[in-house]
Amino acid sequence: MSARAGRIGLVPARYGDRIVGGAEIVLRQMAFGLQARGWDVEILTTTALDHHSWANELEPGLHVEDGMPVRRFPVVDTTTPERGELERRILAGDTLTITEQQRWMNGGMRVPELYHHILDHADDYRALVFTPYPFWVTFACSQIAPEKSVLWTCLHDEPYAYLDLFRPVFTGSAGLLFQSGPEQDLALRIAPDVAPHEVVGCGVEVPERYDPDGFRERYGIEGRFLLYAGRREGAKGWDELLEALAAINARRDLPFTLVTMGAGEVRPPRGMEGKVVDVGFLDDDERDNAFAAADAYLQPSRYEAFSRTIMEAWLAGTPVIANGGSEVVRWHCERSGAGLTYDDELELEQCLHFLADAPQEAAAMAASGRGYVLENYTWELVLDRVEAQLEAWTEAP
Repeated sequence: MSARAGRIGLVPARYGDRIVGGAEIVLRQMAFGLQARGWDVEILTTTALDHHSWANELEPGLHVEDGMPVRRFPVVDTTTPERGELERRILAGDTLTITEQQRWMNGGMRVPELYHHILDHADDYRALVFTPYPFWVTFACSQIAPEKSVLWTCLHDEPYAYLDLFRPVFTGSAGLLFQSGPEQDLALRIAPDVAPHEVVGCGVEVPERYDPDGFRERYGIEGRFLLYAGRREGAKGWDELLEALAAINARRDLPFTLVTMGAGEVRPPRGMEGKVVDVGFLDDDERDNAFAAADAYLQPSRYEAFSRTIMEAWLAGTPVIANGGSEVVRWHCERSGAGLTYDDELELEQCLHFLADAPQEAAAMAASGRGYVLENYTWELVLDRVEAQLEAWTEAP
């Protein structure tokens, strides 16, 4: 694809090589992949790194980061008590008027300079790719030039998705890129008149080698362990997982410690003292080594549009034990045959009991996962699909 085919602006709310967040990581890798294929790619993002504080940590303006043009704009955060109350009502399932929804959306972080940049320069881009859907950046900026706006939606079955506020985004954009069949099905339930769309999957890098023994030695980890990777926060099921493991350990003497990597506070509950090892934020190679060293990867989140981490576990030959409340993760486990799902604490205990007593059977179950990933989710395959939709949905200059 020649750069003459037009400039692509990728628009995440945060961008950087140390961001913890699936959508942001994927869009960064997509940017470099499209650039390598000849597209003229530019990142439009904020000067913030933390999605809780939205503090402006980086310099605004145009920079080149690892060979990628990155144009950063400052965040204006005017979060008010009213927004917190509206958020509480949304999560409780209350029905908000469209005015209340707009006050919720505009009552927190905003990036007016990014909005005005797109307003003034939309014609400079063939397409603008936004992710994830609930942020102000996607909501406000994708509607400036909807005929150029493509959404990498990262849609979850959560209260935000059902707000009337997002219907114009889902139905009026140039196209929506979905990562899984269940994500597409959810969008069609929410908005039957959804914009043109396609399931393109999500790219996962394939490591050349693993060093599980070296990982154990470097972090002083002995014995068998379970792994959790990602944000340590309630929305990802982290706190619920810790409480469940504490209760299970009180009933049954399982031979596992829990190793965790990522961002956020760990805070092990009573009964888990000394059984949780936090290795912090790891680079890509060490992350892969952690997956290879683990007895199993735990995915407790109900809100997943794809779940790259389970793919990384399967590439390393590691079984997955996942919250069956996520339709997407259950879909992957059923299609691959490489994972177990649980719906409550007792079923999680049964999965861990199987893992403890039958490690060879668990490893054999996981073996099919690597083939599943290689057949469906390498970056070459996913970029082929993404390029095809960009060409179909947007016009070259």
